Amino acid sequence: MKILSSRRFPGPSWDELEDVEYYDPPLRATREDVEALAVVGEEVGAATLELLPSLRLVANYGVGYDGIDLAACAGRGVAVTNTPGVLDAATADLALALILASRRRVVEGDAFVRSGKWGTEWVSGALLGQEVSGATLGIVGLGRIGTAVARRASGFEMRLLYWKRTRLPVEDEAELGVEFRELDDLLRESEIVTVHVPLAESTEKLIDARRIGLLRPGACFVNTSRGAIVDEPALVAALVAGRIRAGLDVFVDEPDVPAELLGLPNVVLTPHVGSATAETREAMTRVLVDNLQAAAAGRPLPNPVYAS
Repeated sequence: MKILSSRRFPGPSWDELEDVEYYDPPLRATREDVEALAVVGEEVGAATLELLPSLRLVANYGVGYDGIDLAACAGRGVAVTNTPGVLDAATADLALALILASRRRVVEGDAFVRSGKWGTEWVSGALLGQEVSGATLGIVGLGRIGTAVARRASGFEMRLLYWKRTRLPVEDEAELGVEFRELDDLLRESEIVTVHVPLAESTEKLIDARRIGLLRPGACFVNTSRGAIVDEPALVAALVAGRIRAGLDVFVDEPDVPAELLGLPNVVLTPHVGSATAETREAMTRVLVDNLQAAAAGRPLPNPVYAS
């Protein structure tokens, strides 16, 4: 099976594939020999599919596949897979890191030391942060990653609120130590809000300007999911006004970040690195390769995704 890949993926499992050719997106020429496409972050729509008439599989490296037109793929009989499960821990770890960095003003403290300001004035309150231990954390979306965040946050003795479209059974809530809230109520009540829903038509701008306005003054807003889940201009306005703090790993037009954020002390910015550990990236490659090998052998795909 001829595989066209947008890059070489990390880890030894990638070398198990025998017929791989690399390309620089976007694809511009027709390739009748290609049966599988391996991508990360690239747009795959009708125009790409038109250039690959023999395509059988789009194998996505990562959990989110919002750049792939699932309906167009399905219409041409092209399967789509992703790499779920293996990046839950790394992304949950980053969410906690952003919470800690924002609430305890870690980046500001680092700059304070590097600029030579550390002296007796550090006791004056210039770097006073907010507690993480015992704070109320609102988790928007309680899937695999949201659940991993909840388990980590329990170690900080945080009060855990959650929202998801289908409420958990009461016994599952008790086991995880979480309380259900409608989304608006969660935003009003939480000191920290962390977002863990996939990007879909139903979740685009789920956190809109009205809902951003529900956040309490001084609240911390963390997003390691997808930028478009939030009304980004409204979020930027709230941060520029100094009403809230934030830790943001994702943005609407990556790699472009709103210029207004770059000089703000009340927001911690990272470049979409939720899964960026050596161990996780190699594990993702293993899952990607498993899907490609299954397609080549005519076996059921381990991780298919479908248009909703």
